[in-house]
Amino acid sequence: MNNNAGHAPGRAEIDVARMLLEKLGVTPTDLLRAPADSPGIPTFADYIPRVSDAVSPGTRRVYASYWSRVIQAWGPRLITDVNASDIGQLAEQVKATVVKRRNARGGRGAAEHLIAALRCMYKHAVADGILTENENPAARVPKPRRLLSTRRALPDSQLEEIFRVAATTGDDPTLDALLLRLHAETACRRGGALALVSEDLDAEHCLIQLHEKGETVRWQPVSPTLMTHLLAHAETRGGLTPGRRVLRYANGKPISSRRYDYLWRRLGRYLPWVATQQVSMHWIRHTTLTWVERHFGFATAQAYAGHEDHGRSGKAMATYIRAGLPEIATALAVLTSEDHPLAVSSPSRRALISGPPE
Repeated sequence: MNNNAGHAPGRAEIDVARMLLEKLGVTPTDLLRAPADSPGIPTFADYIPRVSDAVSPGTRRVYASYWSRVIQAWGPRLITDVNASDIGQLAEQVKATVVKRRNARGGRGAAEHLIAALRCMYKHAVADGILTENENPAARVPKPRRLLSTRRALPDSQLEEIFRVAATTGDDPTLDALLLRLHAETACRRGGALALVSEDLDAEHCLIQLHEKGETVRWQPVSPTLMTHLLAHAETRGGLTPGRRVLRYANGKPISSRRYDYLWRRLGRYLPWVATQQVSMHWIRHTTLTWVERHFGFATAQAYAGHEDHGRSGKAMATYIRAGLPEIATALAVLTSEDHPLAVSSPSRRALISGPPE
């Protein structure tokens, strides 16, 4: 029988143990953690696919290429074997090898996404009890500072040029004019437009339901003119069947992001400044939201954009001044010079968008 079971170690014993641990390069935290060969600590190659299966499709799409890069670099290593310096070095490697494009920002976006992808993975590891929050190395790696965006609000003359060229050139000008009108009225993102199905169209209240990044879902007012054209487009191209996407080619197939690429390449050929400045559909969103903010204030513009207030402003009043559908519909009514069933007043100011889609 062991008579030392209840014996408390003395100061001398503790000092000897501490010296031995220091000589072995072992910390008390290492003793509390599972052994290095424990099946409870996975490798990057084993764990990343599990995380990929657990996240949303949108998150998976954004991080997939960066997770592949991590597996390529560290696949056989345990996820507890890397530190903040390792992650910083890999981020710099990704930044240095990014494909150079005209609108590139020096690889900052790639480095930021790599760090975000690893933060996502380690967040799951903490939740799974593999390591503690204090042991999360990705949390200690700062993301690269973002440069100011080169996007800006387009003046009326340039916006009119874009609408005119889109509606008079190409293999499906009706579709392209409808796309531009949809984005100009709603300031929606590409993903929101592409995800539209017939159930997302509320013709009675002139609302469309947008499913956008971060799994956000919101109802957005549209003008009676745009709703009429969306319904007509869906009806003639087979998009009114429940569950089927609204925006379609003339042959009935749903459009993809490639339609946007084709549209802006074509606009760049006819309008050289579009190609030179790398104008995209996000510039249309920027233009509309700038107009809304200038005429109706920040709260309405924030709601119009579909941005959620997470308290980043630090002002408790933000809870009470949040704009809703009536304010958004009122801004839209002025934007388009058309009455809207949810607007609190009739349009009386100069419109940014006028006339139906071609």
